[in-house]
Order: sequence, then structure tokens, then C-alpha cells
Amino acid sequence: MANAPIWLTGDREADQLLTEDDNALLIAMILDQQVPMEKAFTGPLVIAQRMGGRLDVATIAAMPEEDFIAVCAQRPAIHRFPGAMAKRIQQVCRVLTDHYDGQAANVWRNAATGAELKQSLASLPGFGAEKAAIFTAVLGKRRGVQPPGWREAAGAFGDDDSYRSVADIVDPESLAKVRETKRAVKAKKTAG
Repeated sequence: MANAPIWLTGDREADQLLTEDDNALLIAMILDQQVPMEKAFTGPLVIAQRMGGRLDVATIAAMPEEDFIAVCAQRPAIHRFPGAMAKRIQQVCRVLTDHYDGQAANVWRNAATGAELKQSLASLPGFGAEKAAIFTAVLGKRRGVQPPGWREAAGAFGDDDSYRSVADIVDPESLAKVRETKRAVKAKKTAG
């Protein structure tokens, strides 16, 4: 199955990079916390532009930490916490380079079950249980990575038409629905 088009940022070039480059999609998922989704998912394009036009995980992995932090902190910074996110991205790039031939797709390529897929993702720096579940749903819904049990491993994020996460966003209407669901979940947590 060809990659389904990603529509997350409103920026054609950023969404195209996310659609075509699994490394970019994985890095964007790392950035997707405590910033607007559009900013997080535009981050890989911004990094690529600042590094000569290409998102190269081996180059990122090999850079001195302070140099990569400077790339991420350059204004406008890629995240509200550019130093911490730069370190996390660099950790993931090192794992990809050292264990997966520099290709994020190799993290999930041989997963025989949804549980195995989620566990592979959860083993990456910056991926807790919920982020691994969400990314399992992204891979299942947007990339066609659907080993047996992937929906169960993704939990509620794997449900069809759930509008719970980035896995469900395909256009402005679905974006609005996901935002409303997130507001409702946040309000419920705040209330009690």
C-alpha cells in the first residue's frame, strides 16, 4: 500500500515530507507534545531546511549535541523546549542509525503483531505507552502497517472514525473534530 497523504500542518511542503519520509513522521511525533500540532509536524521540514534541504538522521546522530541544539533553537525554534527536543530527536536518530539502518520503517517492518509493533515504538526515546499507541494508529491508518491486532494495540486511537488523534486527521473537518475531542478529554481531566 502506498502511503496515504498526510494532512496535518496546512503547509503543502511539510505535509509532503511527512507523507514521503517515515523518518520525518517519526520525528514529528516526538515533537508532538506541549506545542500546537501544526508546529510539531512542521518541525522536520524546518530541520531539513536548516540542514541544507535534507532530513538526514545519520548526520543528526553524528552532530555534536550543541550544534544540533543550535539548529533547533534558531528562531523560530522548532519547539517551545528546543534544547530538550533536540536531545530527544538526536537520541532517536542515533537509535535509528545504530539499530535500524537509518530508516524508521525498519522499526515496524517486521512486527508480527500489533503488540509487537507498539512495543517496538515504545522502546524508542520519547515514546511512552500513549504515544506508542497513537503512532501505532498513525501507521495503521495512514501507512497501511496493519499486523494482526494493530487496532487493539492502538487502543481507542485505532477505532475507525474516532477523531482522537493525528491518526484521524485527513482534512480541515477531521482536524476540527480531533481538536474538539481533545478539548473534551482535557476538560474531563480538569474537572475531575
